[in-house]
Amino acid sequence: MARARRNKSYRLTGICDRRSQEVPFNAEVVEVEIDNPLALDAGEKIVAVRSIRGDPLGRLHAHHQVDEAQYRGGRAFQNDWERAERGPQAVDPTREYVDGTRSREPVTESQRQAVLRLNLVERELGTDGAALVHDVLVLGLTMDQIGERRAVHTQRWKDYFARRFRECLDRLALVYGFATEGEARRAQRCR
Repeated sequence: MARARRNKSYRLTGICDRRSQEVPFNAEVVEVEIDNPLALDAGEKIVAVRSIRGDPLGRLHAHHQVDEAQYRGGRAFQNDWERAERGPQAVDPTREYVDGTRSREPVTESQRQAVLRLNLVERELGTDGAALVHDVLVLGLTMDQIGERRAVHTQRWKDYFARRFRECLDRLALVYGFATEGEARRAQRCR
């Protein structure tokens, strides 16, 4: 008896599809292309699903409101902030002293470098810009919430904060080396 021919091809992409088919009710996800961690060849990419629910920078990037250099500059700032805040913490004088407690971890060289870069970023952005970037990238606030914190509720102020935040992301891209001065000027002219 002759075998029936199959019309389906044996592609491995169907077998190795690891994307989630079911997402929670209130999930906000976007598909992104990342390096394949199981690839045999360097540079091979796969499509993954990333949550943007609590990530304002990821949401802006997914909706093409910030470019790749601004996104990477913002991520570099977040990375430096996380690395720097792990450092020494204040001693709580209200707590009772107990023998045998662990000593504080010393400040590492990577923490010191992160703090130096954050100081440079604060000088570049100014006090208001640094506070705005901190509110969005570290605290995860939206422009509405930033307006409420600063007691301004009009749409004009929200638009101003959004425009100022993109300017700060341009400056972060320059500081961290993801863009050049000429690219930043061209991007500002296109807006």
